[in-house]
Amino acid sequence: MATAPRPRDHKFDERRAELGEAALQTLATLGYARTSLREIAQNSEFSHGVLHYYFTDKLDLILCSVRQYKARCVKRYDEVTATATTFDELLDGFAAALGDTLRNEASLHRLWYDLRAQSLFEEAFRADVAEIDKSLEKMIWRVMSRFAEITGEPLRVSSGVAYAMFDGLFQQALLKHLSGDKKAVATMQANVRLVVPQLAGVPLPVKRRNATARSRLNTA
Repeated sequence: MATAPRPRDHKFDERRAELGEAALQTLATLGYARTSLREIAQNSEFSHGVLHYYFTDKLDLILCSVRQYKARCVKRYDEVTATATTFDELLDGFAAALGDTLRNEASLHRLWYDLRAQSLFEEAFRADVAEIDKSLEKMIWRVMSRFAEITGEPLRVSSGVAYAMFDGLFQQALLKHLSGDKKAVATMQANVRLVVPQLAGVPLPVKRRNATARSRLNTA
């Protein structure tokens, strides 16, 4: 039978989570390459010694911070799927959530993509990055599965393909947004509205098809 964690272990994990959350904005601003535990300490209320006690190195801290942030993102989309009762309501909520997080939390998403890119070169990153990536894929699949429940139509792609498509649209929009493109969010949302019906096996209504076409022209 599994042994319950000791109170000290629980408090230790809680403190790590608190420190990871406090360091998140500094990490997002500086990025992986320019960040060290000492620099994080200089930009927070915590000493270098405290950070070093709770985290073995900056990778340990970054993974803790990003994992917590992405877990919040997953819950945000789960709320959309839980409250939507129609196809259009779910599509509107999904597109709005993507737009809001891109607009308001661009630096945090940049940190995630920075970390994911580093995992191509550093093997120590890969297991944790793969775990976070899988949680995001499952989140997208829950959204798409909800579309299928509402329409009664089977999805036309696998979870991996669906995630790759939305992740690609999001990363492309993030790059444009960070480069100063004021239409990046609207363009991404228009593309999402175009892609979802195709993946869900639902013909795009003429009204929505015309509106999507106008949106794409206006954001081009």
